[in-house]
Amino acid sequence: MRDDQLPAPQPHACSVLSRELGEPVAGTGAVAGAWLLLEQPGPWGRAAVTESRLDPGLGAELEGRTAGTGIRLALIRRVEDHHEHEPARRRWYAASTHPKRTWLATGVVAYPTDLLKLDFAALDAGDRRAVDALEHVFLDTPLLGVCTNGKRDACCATVGRRVAVEVEALEAAATAASAAPTASAGLTASAALPASAAPASSGLGADTAPAVWEITHLGGHRFAPTAVVLPSGYSYGRLDPASASRVLASARQGRMVVDGCRGRSTWSRPGQVAELAVRDALDESADGVLAVASVTATAGDPEPVWTAVVEHEDGRAYEVSVRGSYALVPRPESCGKADGTPLELRAGGVDKIR
Repeated sequence: MRDDQLPAPQPHACSVLSRELGEPVAGTGAVAGAWLLLEQPGPWGRAAVTESRLDPGLGAELEGRTAGTGIRLALIRRVEDHHEHEPARRRWYAASTHPKRTWLATGVVAYPTDLLKLDFAALDAGDRRAVDALEHVFLDTPLLGVCTNGKRDACCATVGRRVAVEVEALEAAATAASAAPTASAGLTASAALPASAAPASSGLGADTAPAVWEITHLGGHRFAPTAVVLPSGYSYGRLDPASASRVLASARQGRMVVDGCRGRSTWSRPGQVAELAVRDALDESADGVLAVASVTATAGDPEPVWTAVVEHEDGRAYEVSVRGSYALVPRPESCGKADGTPLELRAGGVDKIR
């Protein structure tokens, strides 16, 4: 489906209301220290892992092995690959998001059950040996997963798909241009992909794997279009094609974009807010230089407060006060749901303590 054929969100859609009400996006990212993605084309149900063309027994087993861990399980499909078919081989990704152990591995399997060979405890711990039982390659380039699961929320199917389609088209055009014999003479630096964006050929098809995927569920439908960058785990909301392309381009350079960032999945919600506040105060965009050392609750509902300590790799440390308050104006947190008053988190002062 072409971009101009995609429907626009309705005026009462959850993403429209959230934007109009100025709901902050910081601290709304999924919380996961590791991610496991499996390619599954065709339609997805609301609970996609067990409601798709993937064997529901396998989906339930994968859910069971990741339950109670810091691993987030999701299905992915190539952009606009919505028709029913069974691929001969499926791509998978495993990622660890912690700044001190950030990595992204990928491979292809003929049988999805092969994913059960992964060491889930090691993946939860961010140990690269988690993928040893499968043929794999570690990537030095990121991927962008854009939520498009309309069975969970209509906004993801409309505005999310629009972003996925347009960014994928920009990627394809840039790849084609950079491959042309005279490309270097006629392209600007911003139009061509950097040389580091293409991983070395591995025999696993990593050199032809797309950088942009549709993904099943990232949470926070009301911030659609939403996307996650792996392996860093930074998620974003209220994207458009230009900002999504900028996020991916920055990630290829080892940087993140603060504007529109919901948080790094490594941290708790207050930790996400604190890290972003320090980045904003320092104008710091380098990917792995900050870590949330601690988050301490100092007050509970109805106005919770946390004190977070964020450390820079150069030895500096900052204390951030994070305050929560429930939204004053009720609104649906997802299309079709009853109105609610979500907890909104905001950072107070950022104080240097070391």
